[in-house]
Amino acid sequence: MRRDLCDGVGIARLLNATLVLPKFEVAAYWNESSGFADVFDVEYFIHQMNGFIKVVKELPSEIASQEPFQVDCSKRKGQFDYIESVLPSLLEHHYISITPAMSQRRDRYPQNAKAALCQACYNALRLTGSLEKKASELLEAIPKPFLSLHLRFEPDMVAYSQCQYSGLSSASIKAIEAAQGDRKPWTGELARIWRKRGKCPLTPNETAFILQSLSIPTNTNIYLAAGDGLMEIEGLTSVYTNVVTKSGLLTGEDFTSMHGNTKAALDYYVSINSDSYVATYFGNMDKMVAAMRVFKGLYKTLFLSRRAFADFTSQGLRGRDLMQALWKAHRDDYVLGRGSALPDCFCEVKL
Repeated sequence: MRRDLCDGVGIARLLNATLVLPKFEVAAYWNESSGFADVFDVEYFIHQMNGFIKVVKELPSEIASQEPFQVDCSKRKGQFDYIESVLPSLLEHHYISITPAMSQRRDRYPQNAKAALCQACYNALRLTGSLEKKASELLEAIPKPFLSLHLRFEPDMVAYSQCQYSGLSSASIKAIEAAQGDRKPWTGELARIWRKRGKCPLTPNETAFILQSLSIPTNTNIYLAAGDGLMEIEGLTSVYTNVVTKSGLLTGEDFTSMHGNTKAALDYYVSINSDSYVATYFGNMDKMVAAMRVFKGLYKTLFLSRRAFADFTSQGLRGRDLMQALWKAHRDDYVLGRGSALPDCFCEVKL
């Protein structure tokens, strides 16, 4: 959501359009119903974007009852120009809802659109006062120094990957099957090729093995930035015994009543302020966290290589041989304190 909002700001500046505060999609799986104002400080956002783009909370009364004209750019390939492709629709309908094109290179935006996007991503979006207070309490409660680990092994994540795993508990298997729907896992040679491409999420046990390969001590304080549905967590906690979670550190009715967006905001806040950050997947949150950590001058950020792990295990490497191979695969990034997948960031100067 943060990424799409930043993209929306850049696109609004490209089109010289007014941005209406977005409504978050409702996600039944995560019991999600929170809105923009539940996560971000609305007044601060509007004030910080003044001079970059115009932001309004609600639609003008004359078009408030209308449905927006839908413009889906998400499937566009190659170089994509919003001015040529989207501006005519905006001029015709005056009110559009846009799904950004993932292939759009933000570094090719004109300078004014870059400035607006960077202002939104790095200066204008801050948590609400109550949520930032809760996030600060959480950060304070974590034993220091600590590593924030973004571990993705939830049922929907595994189901979406279409990967097969052996040795999972019956509870995990049932949860994955319930989340699969029509998306069935690959089998045979296709499954092997898919895994070697690095498409399969690392299990907690595999994650612990890679961390050990990097000589990260097993008594390291680890904050687990993950959803409530994380499976097979014993594979990590049986090796790394100082693992803490937000649910274990925070109590009270206000925390238990939080939804997915607000809980994810806590993980984001802790992760951009942690001593080091390790991600098992290169997803949207990881991209935003990595970029913000660079912006804050925090370079101890590492993305574990699913492809390397799959490649080495398919070669039959085990034990110490596998550890040595994994160390070599991650060595340069680990020593430099940055992930090889760290996105290029053109937002180099604080605005």
